[in-house]
Amino acid sequence: MLRSILIGLVAGQRGIAPLAAMTAAVRRDAIPTDMPLSGLLKNPVIASGAVALSAAEMAGDKMKTAPDRIVPIGLAVRSITAGYVGAALAPKGKRVLGGALAIGTALASSWVGWRLRCAAMERFGQTATGFVEDAIVLGSGLAIADPRLIGRPA
Repeated sequence: MLRSILIGLVAGQRGIAPLAAMTAAVRRDAIPTDMPLSGLLKNPVIASGAVALSAAEMAGDKMKTAPDRIVPIGLAVRSITAGYVGAALAPKGKRVLGGALAIGTALASSWVGWRLRCAAMERFGQTATGFVEDAIVLGSGLAIADPRLIGRPA
């Protein structure tokens, strides 16, 4: 269940990153194949699209006109991706709980992350803080979705 909670933290900062991380993990057979849509996520076009959407979200975050992560549509996207990926990372039989934990964590961490980012932006600016946040989100998302990347069993 820890992985579900951790992916919720990732989703709270970048809504599409969990889906991109899961797509990478599915393509490396690190996610159970009985999850709905896992076969679809193995498709190279779908996988590339998830990565492209995640990259676009990260790039858009650096723009002055970027909306806050706590706007309703942003919270909705975070809830959807956190719920799906959180369920996929939970043990079989506990997937509903894993999805729920991921959603709750994503929503709570969206608010916390937004406040921390606002404070950091006052000192370091939007672009620098965004790149640091992106590196943390991308690295941790990939490691959570496929712990083999850091030498841990899945």
